[in-house]
Amino acid sequence: MAAVVGFEVLRRPAGLVVATPAVALCYYAAGRLGLLRELVVEGAVFTPVWPPTGVAVACLLLFGPRCAPGIALGALLVIMSLASLRPVVIGNLVGNTAAPVCAYLLLRRVGFRNDLARLRDGLALVFLGALTAMLVSATVGVGLLLLTDRLGAHSFWPVWLAWWVGDAMGVLLVTPVLLMLFAVRLPLDLSRWKEATGLALCACVLVPAATRSSVSLLFLVYPLLIWAALRFQLAGSMLCALFTSVLATVAATDAVGPFEGLTRIEVMIKLQAFNGTMALTALLLSAVIAEQRNTRRSVERACQELVEVLEHLTAGEAPPGRPPKDPED
Repeated sequence: MAAVVGFEVLRRPAGLVVATPAVALCYYAAGRLGLLRELVVEGAVFTPVWPPTGVAVACLLLFGPRCAPGIALGALLVIMSLASLRPVVIGNLVGNTAAPVCAYLLLRRVGFRNDLARLRDGLALVFLGALTAMLVSATVGVGLLLLTDRLGAHSFWPVWLAWWVGDAMGVLLVTPVLLMLFAVRLPLDLSRWKEATGLALCACVLVPAATRSSVSLLFLVYPLLIWAALRFQLAGSMLCALFTSVLATVAATDAVGPFEGLTRIEVMIKLQAFNGTMALTALLLSAVIAEQRNTRRSVERACQELVEVLEHLTAGEAPPGRPPKDPED
């Protein structure tokens, strides 16, 4: 109920005064977290997963386009923490703000639902919200580096790819988790807490081993993702994917485990391929399972209603919701 009340407050005109600094603060905090781990590609520094894009898209989906000023302010704070105010900063600010807004418009255009309970919602978030919309920020950002002679023409595509994938991973990994957390209602259902604890313990043992071992054992995380999706749907699979992505990013930036001895380009390709396939698996599998469960519940309700109608007809009574038939008719 508190979340619903907060949502209604933000929709009011006065809510803009509260929403703008709150969104900006969340965006800036996510940006500082993302900057803790960096990779260098062709002399350009980038983050393998850029959480602010996920925060921005989630805020827009939850509270609407009124969050755009907060996103712009947060992006400005992040950029100013890295560089002085120059004309190129305005271009980056526009690109970082326009990309989440484009994602929001594209998702709303296709009827996206925040609960991600349909396969079409998962596909829309992947192909429209992440892969398509984030082309804007990557193209603007790297294009400005090229125009200001801070990047050579031969380095455009590797840096552009790293920027694009980093922004897309932020949407794929962070946005579903935030949407899921916003939908949580108290009290929590703790009927399967033992299984959830077992899954968490297995993740805490297997994921560090897979991401730090010199033997390539990254495939070990996929049974965990399948288990989490089958039993806990979006909440389990995306939390597991986010946890795994964080540890994989730490291992990649430290050049240890399966990333040891690789060039910087190879590290980027291996890490982004792993994060991308893992996020796709977790998101789409949980969406398919949720959709099937909803379909099954709908069929069960329809069968139950049909049974009730047949029982009333057998007893010579009018079905529920229908007036009794006039004997003279």
